[in-house]
Amino acid sequence: MAEMFVDKFRSLVPQYLDDQWVSEDGLSPEELDDALEEAGVEIPLALREFYLTLGGCEDLMEAYYYVWDPEELEYDDGYLLFMEDEDEKYTWGLRVDQLDVPDPIVHRRNNQRGTWKSEEGTFSEYMLDMYSWVFDELEPELDN
Repeated sequence: MAEMFVDKFRSLVPQYLDDQWVSEDGLSPEELDDALEEAGVEIPLALREFYLTLGGCEDLMEAYYYVWDPEELEYDDGYLLFMEDEDEKYTWGLRVDQLDVPDPIVHRRNNQRGTWKSEEGTFSEYMLDMYSWVFDELEPELDN
């Protein structure tokens, strides 16, 4: 199968970490498959390529929000949960009935209310936009 998102995800390392992407920034297919088997979940192509490309890059996996390690992924409330904020107020997920879509729409749950809201972007779009927000817009505020 052709790699649809790998180049976009790899570009995040030089763009935001001022370093070249290396294979250690990602997980091997075997590592990822073992972790997914442990979690008992299936993931869409975009999330798979994200882990294969950046799953070992702590600086991006824990940049403002925390992308869960693949063995921590879980189904809940009809969603595959993959990320949360530092205070655990919000959790991000992908609808389970859309996991066969290569790049499904991301949804965010308000954990206090238990309500879900579409982020109106696919997984790849959302992650690229999130890193832009964190590194381009939020970084200057953090430096003050």
